[in-house]
Amino acid sequence: MKRSLALLAVVPLLAAVPAVAHGKDSVDVSATPQPVEVVPLPCFPSGRLTLGMTNTGRKPTIADLRVSAASPLVLSRHQFSSYLPVDQLVTAPLDVTVPRGTAPGTFTVDLTVGREKLKAPVVVKPVPPKGAGDNLLLGEQAVASSTHGNMKLCGGVDGNADSEQWGASGWHDATKGVFPDTYGVDFTAPTTVGRITLQTLDSARYPAAVMGIRDFDLQVRTGGTWTTVREFRGNVQGHVEVSFAPVPADAVQVVVLDSNDHGYSRIIELEAFDS
Repeated sequence: MKRSLALLAVVPLLAAVPAVAHGKDSVDVSATPQPVEVVPLPCFPSGRLTLGMTNTGRKPTIADLRVSAASPLVLSRHQFSSYLPVDQLVTAPLDVTVPRGTAPGTFTVDLTVGREKLKAPVVVKPVPPKGAGDNLLLGEQAVASSTHGNMKLCGGVDGNADSEQWGASGWHDATKGVFPDTYGVDFTAPTTVGRITLQTLDSARYPAAVMGIRDFDLQVRTGGTWTTVREFRGNVQGHVEVSFAPVPADAVQVVVLDSNDHGYSRIIELEAFDS
C-alpha cells in the first residue's frame, strides 16, 4: 500500500512562488504550482494548476483569461472569465493531462489577458514502474457498472488509499440498493497477477462495518473467462487481501453483491500485483 501512495508525490501540491503576468487593464494573472507535473496514464491524478486573476486597478472589472496549449497537453478548460473586485484574488482550477505513451518532456500552458501572456510550464514525467512488486492497476483505465455523479471513475485506482479523503478520492456506484456492482481494470496487454488487495470505505466517520462493501468476489479474467480467486461474505474490514498462484490475466475486477448499508458500493482503492 505504501508503494502506491508514494507515487502520488510526483504531482506537487504547492509551489514556492507563483508566476505572475501584469495585464494592460491592471489585472495580474497567476498560475501555481510552477511547474506542474503530469504522468501519461489515463487514471493517474492529473496535474492541477490553480489559475488566478487579481484586479489591481481602482474599479471593479470583468476579465477574460484565455487558456491554451499545444499537443500533447489536454486541458480541462480554455477560458476563465470572472467579475473582479479590487485587490481580490479570484481563482479557478485547470486540470492538465497527456495521452498514454507521451514521452517525458517540458511543455507550456499559455495564459492570455489582453496583450499580456504568461507561460506556465508542464513537466511530463515517466510512467511509474509496473514490474515485480509494483501495483499493476495504478493509474490504469478503470471500468465500472456505474459511477455516482459526485465521484470519479478513476478514484479507485489513483493511488490514494486514505479513507479520510473520501470524496476527493475513491469510487461510488450510482444505483442505490441495486446489486451486483462491478469495478476493475482491463489491462492494455496480458500480464501476470498473483495478489489482489482492496480497500473499502473505512474512516472514523464512515466505518467499514457501516458503509463498506460486505459481500463481494475478487476476480481475474483470462482469455475472456472470469475466475473468482476469493469470495468474501459478511465483511466488516476496511482492507482485505488475497494471494494465489500467479495466473496470466487481461483484467481484474471486484463484483459487489451487497454493502453493509445495503445501498451503495464504495471502494477506496483496488490494487493488483504479480505475486
